[in-house]
Amino acid sequence: MNKDELRERMTDFAVRIVRMVDSMPSTVAGLAIARQIVRSGTSPSANYRSACLAKSDKDFINKLKMVEEELDETCHWLDIIIRSQMMKESRLKPLHQECSELLNIIAKSVVTTKTRMHSEEIAKSKKS
Repeated sequence: MNKDELRERMTDFAVRIVRMVDSMPSTVAGLAIARQIVRSGTSPSANYRSACLAKSDKDFINKLKMVEEELDETCHWLDIIIRSQMMKESRLKPLHQECSELLNIIAKSVVTTKTRMHSEEIAKSKKS
């Protein structure tokens, strides 16, 4: 998957979160969790776009770590919604699956970039 495809997938995920939030119950808990998950579920898309414009590998990793944290938080809120039976699990399961997959992709991207950076540092030190 290239960065444009992942960017599109992140945007689609954000839209799905927005639609889900609009159908959450208007209870005290529902409104409180809706505010949290709409923030954490839409920010990975914006932060990933920012990561694609990073000025360095360190900047890229830093921005991907923000994406990772927000996706992890979104998975948490989805777990809470499912366990509290605020919404039907069958409706949220595909969304939760996508959140987990995106989280895994981002985590692997961080590891891959760090490994590449380390390899480049070793290669530079050998040349010196």
